Amino acid sequence: MVTNAGYPLVLPLSSPGKPGSQAAYDDSGPTKYYRIPSSSSFPVRKAVLISLALFVVLLFGRYFQLVPQFTSESNSRILSSESLERFWGPYSPYYFVEEYQPPPHGCSITQVNILQRHGARYPTSGSSKEIQASLKKLLSASKYTDMKLEFLRSYQWHLGEADLVPFGATQSFESGAEIYHRYGHLIDNHMLPFVRASGGDRVVKSAVNWTAGFADASGQLYHPSVSVIIPETETSNNTLEDDMCPNSRASEDEANIWRDMFSVSIVHRLNAAAVGAEILSEDVPGLMSLCAFETVFEEKESHFCDLFSLKEFQAYEYYQDLLKYYKTGYGNPLGRVQGVGYVNELLARLMGKPVEDRTQTNSTLDSSPITFPLNRTVYADFSHDNQMVAIYGALGLLSQTHPPDPTKADPRRTWVVSHIVPFSGRMITEKLQCFKAGRPRDFIRILINDAIQPLEFCGAGDGLCGLEEFVESQIYARDNGAGDFEKCFP
Repeated sequence: MVTNAGYPLVLPLSSPGKPGSQAAYDDSGPTKYYRIPSSSSFPVRKAVLISLALFVVLLFGRYFQLVPQFTSESNSRILSSESLERFWGPYSPYYFVEEYQPPPHGCSITQVNILQRHGARYPTSGSSKEIQASLKKLLSASKYTDMKLEFLRSYQWHLGEADLVPFGATQSFESGAEIYHRYGHLIDNHMLPFVRASGGDRVVKSAVNWTAGFADASGQLYHPSVSVIIPETETSNNTLEDDMCPNSRASEDEANIWRDMFSVSIVHRLNAAAVGAEILSEDVPGLMSLCAFETVFEEKESHFCDLFSLKEFQAYEYYQDLLKYYKTGYGNPLGRVQGVGYVNELLARLMGKPVEDRTQTNSTLDSSPITFPLNRTVYADFSHDNQMVAIYGALGLLSQTHPPDPTKADPRRTWVVSHIVPFSGRMITEKLQCFKAGRPRDFIRILINDAIQPLEFCGAGDGLCGLEEFVESQIYARDNGAGDFEKCFP
């Protein structure tokens, strides 16, 4: 069951600000931001006020024990291996897939790049409409023959749309605290984390709460801020959102084949229990997702969870695996190219050299040492699940020898959405300095939810790859998608 660690740090964000023609320096408060020009950009002055308000909340909240306290047994992580929460696909709360392993003997971390999904949210507007349409069928039943459905007699829709929920805010807060505890030795007053966020409301809130958790874990010694917020508009280049490839076509056919197979018994059972509901196969995923959305919002198990078995949720997860694989994953010919811009930004940071890219990057931002510094030790970027999947593909992570079978789930598969992009999921790229034969050399290690990736494409498959070899292995990104980016446009 999802439970909150304490009082959530969710503060309202105001409406979009006015557009500008250039990046404008805003020194209206002690925290300095750069406003990114856009007709729907996040108002940076408000972000400053949010950070100040969070600081006040933390100072007084700690005294009155109002703010979440980071512990090694975070409430978002105490999931048993058979917990339903592990089979909600992209709606699963974050948990570490493996225990974090320190660097090998003789190696020390010199730089960290964090790519993190926003925390738990309400369903998006599109999903909300689909869910409510299916729910309406259940609510219109002439009678219920199963006691598990009796709660529907007085049920009222109470979920918002797309925004961060309190539990999601706590997830981000805890993540910031965890990063401080793990990598705090890389930080000092002159070397704070550099934080960026895609401009979606829930993403910005997650980034702000992450900085609050980091500050809290440091005992208010360090106060990182969200320095760059990239607008999510059609005219904005954005490496943290998957909205720059209009020709990209996601396929749902494979997922629907699996849905129609695993949902047969569910449809029969629900129609027998809710007389006259006329539930169809396409209604099942939305109804199952209500278990996740209500649980992360209410922070107690939803009644909808009782309507389905553990085995059925395991099947539901595979349905979500297939959707992501064919949306921005390897199953979409124009999926992974959408992650190329971020990979080239990552390579620039790792090498300490200017960004070289002709895809999604914003050249104005990435050419400035203020909005894209190359001398930091900790970077944190906040994004969305679909974009993170594209980035994994662009990097060559989680590659599959063959497409997933839409008629049978392989229990040994590595493409498991709850493992790679759950709510508040994260990829961490560590730059290490290791001494080999008495000489220092730079290496790279990548962890997805603390599971070390083998990096078999540039090393021995043990998760450790020389920096030069890693850069060389990223030929797809360095070649700007090998012609795929041009295919994104009519």
